[in-house]
Amino acid sequence: MTIQLPDDTGRLRTYEPRTDPLAVTTGAPFTSRTVFSAAHVVADPYADVSPDSPAAVDWDATLAFRRHLWSHGLGVAEAMDTAQRGMGLDWAGAAELIRRSAAEAKSVGGLVACGVGTDQIASGTLAEVRAAYEEQLAVVEEAGAQAILMASRALAAAATGPEDYLEIYGHLLRQSAEPVILHWLGPMFDPALEGYWGSSDLDAATDTFLEVIAAHPDKVDGIKVSLLDAQREVDLRRRLPQGVRCYTGDDFNYPELIAGDEQGFSHALLGIFDPLGPLAAQAVRVLDTGDTAGFRDLLDPTVELSRHLFQPPTRFYKTGVVFLAWLAGHQSHFTMVGGLQSARSLPHLARAYELADGLGLFPDPKLAEERMKTLLSVYGVDQ
Repeated sequence: MTIQLPDDTGRLRTYEPRTDPLAVTTGAPFTSRTVFSAAHVVADPYADVSPDSPAAVDWDATLAFRRHLWSHGLGVAEAMDTAQRGMGLDWAGAAELIRRSAAEAKSVGGLVACGVGTDQIASGTLAEVRAAYEEQLAVVEEAGAQAILMASRALAAAATGPEDYLEIYGHLLRQSAEPVILHWLGPMFDPALEGYWGSSDLDAATDTFLEVIAAHPDKVDGIKVSLLDAQREVDLRRRLPQGVRCYTGDDFNYPELIAGDEQGFSHALLGIFDPLGPLAAQAVRVLDTGDTAGFRDLLDPTVELSRHLFQPPTRFYKTGVVFLAWLAGHQSHFTMVGGLQSARSLPHLARAYELADGLGLFPDPKLAEERMKTLLSVYGVDQ
């Protein structure tokens, strides 16, 4: 069987799908790295809502996908950018997601950490920003989950310099019950975060970020860095206090950063591990045996897919992630919160299908082929 896929020139090319998926196995918990997948939410396709309405979530399918990730040993990074925080999922929806996911994690023994932000306010004073953070931190802690202090659009708008970040984060870290993960999300993921930590100069911003950590090392489990700059991440992790982990959020360079070097390595908290879950888990188990080359052999071929999904505008990578979840049979439809399924072109999605199929990511390649052909027919591409 073959399928006609459109390229970015408007021409059709013939592609022959593979007939067998990649063979993956589950196993013991990871020993060498802590690995989170930032997980997407599944929209309710039957809800009569508009793109700017509150999110309508299919909770059964959303939690089933988290059980899929936990079954392979991955942790779930909940209610973060991959779950469309600030792009369709509001704070009310995120709070419910946190409570449901944390409860589900307890029932299956899964690892979960949840995003804490300020998205219940569009803007505000520094005091209002701090109060918004406090409200969300309380929800996560009451749910029994680890907190991830996410970058705040409202703080980026209200802060006048590095001292405001030091004050806000210092206050939150002092009152947090358990060590948190600090998240530095670059403007390529969210343009409203330009100049975070008080400067558009990344060297100056890094110094402020490290000052926050140095003042409260006992309250920082680790940092998640999403700047898509491998060398900057390596330089930053070498400057971290003893015991503070670096979780790579670099969806362009994750194999080399997780593998590490003679001076250290990164753990992982990645959106690309949503579609790569079973393969990524298998690679980490190989790394657990000390086989770095085998780990790279498994994970390096996935980078082309990741770079494709995360190409500019990077914030729309969620569309490709949900598209692949549909093709893989994890959900029955390609509908997204806020109508975001329209954010990527047909040629982009066709290439994502081809790359994912080549990696063997689809448990049922025939189902994926049929669903891809269904989408193509909607766009007027006859087979």
